[in-house]
Formats: sequence, C-alpha cells, structure tokens
Amino acid sequence: MASVIIIGGGPAGVSAGLYTIRANIETTIFTQGGSALVKAEKIENYYGFPNGISGKELYQRGIDSVQNLGAKVIEQEVIGAGYNGKFVVETNTDTYEADALVIANGASRSVPKIKNIKEFEGKGVSYCAVCDAFFYRGKNVAVIGNGDYALHEADVLSKVAENVTILTNGEKAPNYSNCDTRKIVSIEGNDVVEYIVFDDGEKLSVSGVFVAIGVAGGVDLARKLGAIVNGNYIDVNENMNTNVPKLYAVGDCTGGLLQVSKAVCDGAKAGIDIIKNLKDK
Repeated sequence: MASVIIIGGGPAGVSAGLYTIRANIETTIFTQGGSALVKAEKIENYYGFPNGISGKELYQRGIDSVQNLGAKVIEQEVIGAGYNGKFVVETNTDTYEADALVIANGASRSVPKIKNIKEFEGKGVSYCAVCDAFFYRGKNVAVIGNGDYALHEADVLSKVAENVTILTNGEKAPNYSNCDTRKIVSIEGNDVVEYIVFDDGEKLSVSGVFVAIGVAGGVDLARKLGAIVNGNYIDVNENMNTNVPKLYAVGDCTGGLLQVSKAVCDGAKAGIDIIKNLKDK
C-alpha cells in the first residue's frame, strides 16, 4: 500500500490527510498536541461556525475527523528527515518511512537574540547540520539549543567535527557530555565566525554555530531534504510540491495568507496531487 507521512496536525496537515486516507493511502500524521491554531481564543471568519469556534476545539475536530477515517496520529517530536528511496522521518524515539512526505508544521524558526547572528548566516552560522556538517570537518563547532532537536544536530556534527559544544544560552542543560549554560552575548569574527562571547566576558573559539532551538521547523526539515527555501518559507508549485518529487509543503510554512481557509486549501491541493502521484503504488 502507498504511504504518506504528514508532519503537523493543524488545518493544512489534516486537510491533506483527509484526502489521502480516503484514497486508501496509508496516512500517518505527526503532531505535538497542537499548532498555532490552538492559541486562537475564538475564530469567527471560518465557514460553517455562525457563533465562532475556539482554535483548540477546531484543532481537535480536525484530528478526530482524520482518525475516524483511519489515519494514524502520533504525538511525537520530529527531529530529522532524510531519503533512502523512501522518505525517512526521525522522531525522538523511532524512525518511520513513507512514499510521500508533507511538511505542515508551520513557519516558525526560533532565532535567539544574539548580536551578529544574522550577519554571520552563511558565514559560520547555520540552521542545518545535515546540510553543512561537511564544511566543519576537524573543526570546533557549537549548537545553540537544549532540546531533542539540539541533541540530534550535535550527534550529526559529532561524526565529522573535532569538538561539539551545546550552548543552552541560560537554559537547563540536556543530557550531553559537553554543555555550557552561560548566556551568549555575541558571535564574533572577521569575515567568518571565529568565536562566541559569553556574558562573563569569556570566549569560546568555534568555526561554526548551529541554531537548533525548540523543535525542528518546516524550513529546517525542508533544507535537510534538499528543498528550495526562501527565507522562512518553503518554495512550492501550484500543487504544493517542492522541487523534490513527492515532498510537499502546506500552510504557514509556505507564506502567503496566514489563515485557516488558506491552510485547508493548501492541504487539499497537496492531498489530491499525492493521490495522483501514488495511484500506481
């Protein structure tokens, strides 16, 4: 049976899943119990709710709808993605494979307020260890973050770098052998990153700084799979397909109108195109 994995359980991801599961495509949705939708106190501009509806209730109705049709909904954090003939999705506990992949987990990318971090993007500051680890063979690097995503990026880098330090920037240290919890003041260097300055004035010499705060966002995952991104958004065509065959992006991670109605439309387009592309599986 053909299969699809959808990362994100908001309106865009669920909309795609409603189409694929009804077409007898094995559909697995990863969510962490909510999306930006659940933060909305009341939605009054969406079709079919004359008295409005809370974001939390609308989210749950969507999950219930796709589960009732037979889709599998898994509450796990996705920390990585790859391709080995099929799309491979890594969570903090397991690995899953599918014929098609839909990124639907929003546009947010956590960038800490650290002096010069933007200025050194592409010059030592990176948001993708899988993409850029090669350039830091035998060098000292740092990962900013303290969750499972940061641990995943550190693990990728540890295979090629001389030394990997996780910098929590004042947050609690994870279970990792080389952590520094001091607050970061700035990233410094001439043309490229050379060192990090902490709030106590001390410096840490590094050639690369990898940002991995919170969970892996849509753009982070797209980069790992070779998809074209434009700033904080993923480039897609009219069917929500990226430049990578059978890799789709829907909802807020593609930019445009950040509304439930647009997210649902994106998901429907992707779902229909997935059905077409997987019909012979």
